[in-house]
Amino acid sequence: MNELSVDAAVDNIEIVTDFVNKYLEEYGCPMKAQMQIDIAIDELFGNIAQYAYHPEIGPATVRVEVMEEPLSVIITFIDQGVPYDPLKTEDPDTTLSADERGFGGLGIYTVKKIMDDISYEYRDGRNILRIRKNM
Repeated sequence: MNELSVDAAVDNIEIVTDFVNKYLEEYGCPMKAQMQIDIAIDELFGNIAQYAYHPEIGPATVRVEVMEEPLSVIITFIDQGVPYDPLKTEDPDTTLSADERGFGGLGIYTVKKIMDDISYEYRDGRNILRIRKNM
C-alpha cells in the first residue's frame, strides 16, 4: 500500500492524480481505465477539497493498493471533515435536461457508473471512501 497525505485543496488534485497514475503505469493499466480513474479522482478529491472542511482546509490521505487477482486498483480517500456519505445521494434523472435536473449529484453518479466498486464508511472521526477499478 502506498499513501500520500496532502491538504484537501483543489490545487492538489493534480498531485493526487500524478501519485495514483505512477502506480497505474507500473502495472500497465489500460489507458481507458486510467482515464476513468482520473475522472473519479478529480470528482472525489475535488468534493473533499470543496466541502469536507469548508471554509477551512484540512488534511486528506489517499492510499493506492494494486491487487493481483483480479488485477485491480483500490484507491482510498480519507478525511476528517464533516461526515458525508456520497453514496446516499439520489442518482440524478439523466433523462431530464440540466435545467430540469437541478444542480449537483452528476459527479458521484458518474463515478458509480465508471468504477467497479465504491464503498463508504465513517469510522473514528474519518470519512473513508474506497473505489476499485479492474484493470
